[in-house]
Amino acid sequence: MTINKTNNKKNMNILLIPVVAIGRFFSNLKKKIRMSISFKISVTYMALYLLAITIAILGTIIGYMSYKAMELERIGDIYSKLIISKTIDKQETLEDYLIDERLSGVLIYDSDFNQILNTKNYEDVYINNTFFKLETMLREEIYVFSASLYEQEQIYYINIYFNAGKIINEAMVIGVLVSLAGLLGFIIIAIVGPGVSKKLVKPIGDMTEVARTISVNNINTRLNVKASQHELRELAETFNNMMDRIEEDYLRQQQFVSDASHELRTPIAVLKGYTDMLDRWGKNDKAILDESIIAIKNEANNMQDLVEKLLFIARNDKKSLKLSKEEFNVNEIIEEVYKETTIIDEKHDISSPPCQGALIFADKNRIKQAVRIFVENARKFTPDGGKIEIYCSLDGEFIAINVRDSGVGIKKKQLKKIFDRFYRAEESREKETGGHGLGLAIAKIIVLGHRGKIKVKSVYGEGSVFTILLPYIKLLDDSMNQTIKTAQGGTE
Repeated sequence: MTINKTNNKKNMNILLIPVVAIGRFFSNLKKKIRMSISFKISVTYMALYLLAITIAILGTIIGYMSYKAMELERIGDIYSKLIISKTIDKQETLEDYLIDERLSGVLIYDSDFNQILNTKNYEDVYINNTFFKLETMLREEIYVFSASLYEQEQIYYINIYFNAGKIINEAMVIGVLVSLAGLLGFIIIAIVGPGVSKKLVKPIGDMTEVARTISVNNINTRLNVKASQHELRELAETFNNMMDRIEEDYLRQQQFVSDASHELRTPIAVLKGYTDMLDRWGKNDKAILDESIIAIKNEANNMQDLVEKLLFIARNDKKSLKLSKEEFNVNEIIEEVYKETTIIDEKHDISSPPCQGALIFADKNRIKQAVRIFVENARKFTPDGGKIEIYCSLDGEFIAINVRDSGVGIKKKQLKKIFDRFYRAEESREKETGGHGLGLAIAKIIVLGHRGKIKVKSVYGEGSVFTILLPYIKLLDDSMNQTIKTAQGGTE
């Protein structure tokens, strides 16, 4: 019993082999259709080829039959005149004029449609209709030529019947030959097509392989544009441009993280040093304890300032920085910054001459922050007793907030870098004046966020002028003809 069950199971498995094979074939075919571009290209080209061959076969058959029909029309036009004239004059029948083997019969009517001649007993009707001709040609293998002629001051109507069997057979033979040629071409395409399709999409495969190898370790890898053609070249160039932007952003982010880590390393080391000293022996020494508390507090404030700046830049990079805009007079900012600066700074000659006011639509606190950054920058690099001037002026369609100082100035080669994050000139490396190198970068973010511009003019050893240009709504003091133009030749 067990042996019979085993044998039946084996026989069933054998019978299922074709079914399984067919199932796998269609499953693989479905996967290829869904995933393989080369397979889709091959199938598409073969389908288009079949359509083209079908059109070619039909066009050849119809064209050949049309050509033969036109030939019969020309012959019929000649024969119709001959037949009518001889029939009217001599009353002879068509059999006396069998000059063409294709002639099958003739039917003639006078002007009143009275039958004059009917050699084959055709239907007693005169029809000059294209559809009738086609139907007769396909159904009876007869082509009917119809015409009306004016003979001996009377109109006659004639149908000449031609045997079209030979024409149809010839057309079918031509159709078969074209079909066989098309079938041969289809077989060649089916054999050669997949290889050609794979060759066509090979550049895409190469691009895919190159793209797979790109990682953090070789982010500078690019696709080979020269090996690509036409649309693929454009795709490769677009991909390479995208990778250039990604690499630039990645390197900038790496530099940002590195610089931020470097900036945080110093205060953390100071905090750790003082805490270790206090833990070992400094907590019992009041002088050391006070010194440590002051140092720790200063470094904590320094770290807090750095973190706030980093968060500000990070929010801008993530496009989540929000500006609370309102209408206000730009002179309000200049007056506030001027008063605050004179309170905290007695070492510099700080002035703010009156200037024409303008109404602007902006985030007042952020614009004030940007002006403060430029003022703080001027204070750092202007020797004691030097001059700092905060004023506004008109510059075309912009209102300009200017901060002029008589400090050390900036070297020409450094002008293009001063707004880079964490950049500090050689003169600002000292900790007491250097800062973090983020202030000018933040000011640039704020001004550009208001669709404004920044201009800088500096002469090394003489001083600098930082200018914020903001679009204004209207001027508030038209009576004052005081338009101090900002200096030309600065960098934006």
